[in-house]
Amino acid sequence: MSENVSHATADRAESLLTVHNVTKYFPGGGGTFGRHGRPIRAVDGVSFDLAQGETLGLVGESGSGKSTLGRVISKLVEPTAGEISFNGRDIAGLKPREMKQYRREIQMIFQDPFSSLNPRHTIGTIVGAPFRIQKVKPKLGIKAEVQSMMERVGLNPEHYNRYPHEFSGGQRQRIGIARALALRPKLIVCDEPVSALDVSVQAQVINLLEDLQTEFGVAFMFIAHDLSVVRHIADRVAVMYLGKLMEVTDRDTLYSEPLHPYTHALMSAVPVPDPHKEQRRERILLTGDLPSPSNPPSGCVFHTRCPKYRLELTDDQKTLCRTEAPVLEEKVPGHEVYCHFPAPRSGLTAVLKTGAAA
Repeated sequence: MSENVSHATADRAESLLTVHNVTKYFPGGGGTFGRHGRPIRAVDGVSFDLAQGETLGLVGESGSGKSTLGRVISKLVEPTAGEISFNGRDIAGLKPREMKQYRREIQMIFQDPFSSLNPRHTIGTIVGAPFRIQKVKPKLGIKAEVQSMMERVGLNPEHYNRYPHEFSGGQRQRIGIARALALRPKLIVCDEPVSALDVSVQAQVINLLEDLQTEFGVAFMFIAHDLSVVRHIADRVAVMYLGKLMEVTDRDTLYSEPLHPYTHALMSAVPVPDPHKEQRRERILLTGDLPSPSNPPSGCVFHTRCPKYRLELTDDQKTLCRTEAPVLEEKVPGHEVYCHFPAPRSGLTAVLKTGAAA
């Protein structure tokens, strides 16, 4: 078993999806005609699993590799290495023709409800496309099935012949949801499906996804940068940074007792609805910019921005962080962390309150 494989993954024998040490490198620039640069490590040795009907939230900064991982899982982008096991079969190396049958089981909802729909096609054509591509003939016909699904996601079935530009952003995302659910898949990768929508519409779409999950038993991999949205919908949460998973555990544990310094920083940026508490709470600010994925730091990829590294660790501990990469492993049952010195936030908060300098 690879050192990157989490122990919790091995314990969840009935997983719908198991991702084992998956990497995705893109060609880098530089050199003559940009051909000989270092590869861009968008996803770098990621392992996790997902159970039937479960929602796994995937969070992190822009550039962390979340969307690339979602596209790799959906096989819209081929992985560079690793295994993707779906229903017990490794699909990482399947050719497009061999993947056709799995397209019925794995679908995707995209971030932009404007560009993800063909403006030249009617809604009936868009939502009905999966039936025609997969040569599936519903008992009552494609039109009746499409109108039924439109109604289920909150759209007027009579708008079957309208075009995408005649709908609002929230309605267009509902069209995307209807298309993804048309063939009753077992897994839907949701790539920031509400980030382009107004806050009031976000709540409606999130509630719709939860209702549909209960009705159809579909599993979600929910990619987002908004931690408050993920907290509402996810069963478990994985935190991603520079192509690697930093922390994976159930939602309640992550939000109440995070152990990774990066998770601490993300949590500290989430607004608190109480204005008095909002003014008093401590913020953890990360120094510097996100390193280049073509030249990640040695050792722990987070150590160059880690407040714990700057404020708490001894010189020997810092040397370990700079020279040796941690392993994503269980520190407590069901709680995996990629860190040499994981700890609750309380210790770091005490240091911050003293005004200690880097």
